[in-house]
Amino acid sequence: MKQPGSVKSLENLGRVRLSKNFFMRDFLYSEIANFYGIQNVPDDPDLAIAAGTRLCEELLEPLQARFGRISIRSAYRSCAVNELGNAKGHNCASNTANYARHIWDRRDSQGHMGATACIVVNSFIDYYQQTGRWEALAWWIHDHLPYGEMEFFKTYAAFNLSWHEAPARRITSWIQPGKRVLTQSGDADVERNHAAEYKPLLAYLAG
Repeated sequence: MKQPGSVKSLENLGRVRLSKNFFMRDFLYSEIANFYGIQNVPDDPDLAIAAGTRLCEELLEPLQARFGRISIRSAYRSCAVNELGNAKGHNCASNTANYARHIWDRRDSQGHMGATACIVVNSFIDYYQQTGRWEALAWWIHDHLPYGEMEFFKTYAAFNLSWHEAPARRITSWIQPGKRVLTQSGDADVERNHAAEYKPLLAYLAG
């Protein structure tokens, strides 16, 4: 697929079904692009679609099947949008750091494909606000899904969830108090079962 150059071709890109419940259009909205009046459109739609499909099929679909509706806060960024967000101080890493992350249509420096979406698990909000235990959801995902990285934020426990061809299995958080790095490849607890960490969450959701 060529880079969209018309409303019709952009509509066609948006209609691409990445998985059972997600379409490419779900991931193209950007507050930065909206505010500054620039397009958030991939240069390489085929690579963006391929990476986004893996993100949706392997991570978002099973997560939504288990916990209910997911809200997408920020997902695909074009190089132009991400570069502007970085320059304006809008919490965007450099383009190079975001290749195969928020920039789905660029491979990283090692040639790997990847995709990131910042999401909120709606059913988790009340539990998190009552307990502060963002780790419960992080450990469930760690034990059940082939994620690359997770990065949690304070508001609604929104988090970046990444699929990557070479997963780091790294969980970080900006929520205080707590460890900045919860776990990563090579840590002693990576392979153990963490069911005790999320058992209270599952009980809460079961009512």
